[in-house]
Amino acid sequence: MPEIPDLNVFSANLTKRLVGKSLTAIHILVSRKIKTTEADFDAALTGQVLTAVKRIGKQLFFEFGQNHLLGLHLMLYGSMHWYEGKNENKFTIVELLFSDGTGLAITDWQKSVMLTLDPVISPVPDAMQMPDGYLQSALKKSAKPIKTVLTDGKTVQGIGNAYVDEILYAAKISPFSKANKIPESNIEILSQAIRGVLTDAENHILFLFPDTITEKERDFLQVHRPKQTLTLNGEPILKAELDKRKTYYTGSQQLFE
Repeated sequence: MPEIPDLNVFSANLTKRLVGKSLTAIHILVSRKIKTTEADFDAALTGQVLTAVKRIGKQLFFEFGQNHLLGLHLMLYGSMHWYEGKNENKFTIVELLFSDGTGLAITDWQKSVMLTLDPVISPVPDAMQMPDGYLQSALKKSAKPIKTVLTDGKTVQGIGNAYVDEILYAAKISPFSKANKIPESNIEILSQAIRGVLTDAENHILFLFPDTITEKERDFLQVHRPKQTLTLNGEPILKAELDKRKTYYTGSQQLFE
């Protein structure tokens, strides 16, 4: 699943290529997870100029003239691809065609991509925009494992299964630690790890794939390495399942319970 670092890069590259252009057509090929009709999308968006592409949490939001918003959640296997002329991408869910002839195909072999018209934005803070002291206060309210709290979207938006393992590894906190048992000093370290890990990953992706709008390799990750037995630092990787999520961590991460 694309997470914050990927989506920030995608947003920047979509902005560079599409902002200022008008949408000339939208075609929904698979409507399994799309509750709004193609006619409603068409009436609201066709002919409107794209003014911004932003990321909040795990979603991208395309802002169009006359205050319309197109929300996109790529889910686990969704991806985006440029095309010109005929779209040849397999498993296409939606096609967006812009005034300069640029096409954007959104694909998903699992057919789970979610597209919404004028969605309500969640008030839960984004992982990169949490107010000072927010996490310290929020974690006191939950006895659930810290990995669950960081990924369920109820306390913070945008952190997924891969980067939560990276964040907890950087903060040296076990994913099984009870959220309300973590000392405030360690929560401060955790807050810094959230911003640091996600920023470093975004910079890495930008360096290797500056123009990408499609998820690329994650070989640079330290501990969330499904095919490896050691971290990049040479520590043995421990593997477990937590809330039906595969979890990767090390023995050096402190357990608070």
